[in-house]
Amino acid sequence: MGNKLAKILLPLLLLSLVALLAAVAIGSVRIGPMEVLAVLTGSGGSQRAQMLVLELRLPRALAAFATGGLLSLAGALMQVLLRNPLADPYILGVSGGAAVVALGAIMLGLSGIWIDAGAFGGALFATWLVYAVARRGAGWSGNRLLLTGVVMAAGFGAAISVLLSLGTDSGLRSMIFWLLGDFSFADQPLDEWLVLLLALAFTLLLARPLNVLARGDVQAMSLGVDVKRLRVIIYLLSALLTAVAVTTAGTIGFVGLLVPHLVRMAAGSDHRIVLPASALLGGSLLVAADIAARTVAAPRLLPVGAITALLGVPLFLYLMSRRAPG
Repeated sequence: MGNKLAKILLPLLLLSLVALLAAVAIGSVRIGPMEVLAVLTGSGGSQRAQMLVLELRLPRALAAFATGGLLSLAGALMQVLLRNPLADPYILGVSGGAAVVALGAIMLGLSGIWIDAGAFGGALFATWLVYAVARRGAGWSGNRLLLTGVVMAAGFGAAISVLLSLGTDSGLRSMIFWLLGDFSFADQPLDEWLVLLLALAFTLLLARPLNVLARGDVQAMSLGVDVKRLRVIIYLLSALLTAVAVTTAGTIGFVGLLVPHLVRMAAGSDHRIVLPASALLGGSLLVAADIAARTVAAPRLLPVGAITALLGVPLFLYLMSRRAPG
């Protein structure tokens, strides 16, 4: 186990460092690798390089990495919870609830902390609403939770369409960028990193029960796992991770869906490896997508979510073709 863990995680750690260094070096103004290292270590660098690296690019890169890690970790948990390989962090309507309140705040001319607070509050409300509805009547189950979440997500989607149709021309661009993902105002990434690290440590404690739960409720209960309690913990934790990610950067698709797939294809289904590897790979991929969003049409910025969708759709189709029978 130790050798396999090192073989998977060490290359991903190296990839993460390379992605972060590339993010602070690449842009409309390129900064050489040695000058980047000088700025990061505090041993030199021009004043312009220090401003670009420390005030603009590094906070954005750290926010992108943490967001990718949160979404990938939430996706891995959601796929175990629902025992559905197509489950992603947004499938239960968390992002829809966040989007409705955040877009409403933008329409009212609010900005900054008000949009973030509205998005986080909307995500928590959607989490509570889906859970409260799903556990009524016939009782709580994965399928009932999934169906409730899909219906709620559709309702939130309709509300988003109404808000977009009512939005002013001046606010419409901001609303669309928020919906498609944007790190332009993600300048305080340390809180998100703290959530990611704490969540990763906590989920690693649950790795063995998750491995058992992935094989089915009956086997899990026969081995002494409190399935109902574990499912509630997974749901609430994945919803919280998604809420933090959406609050930071808006809606960014495909990361939480595809990254756990890629990790399981390469490393198997042991969650002691899947969880940290998903966080590292998801963070690296979203940093790379953000670099593309900043540079492909420079000096204009592209929504990061558009880049992940352009990359994610063909990759998803390729993975599905590999899984197809015959």
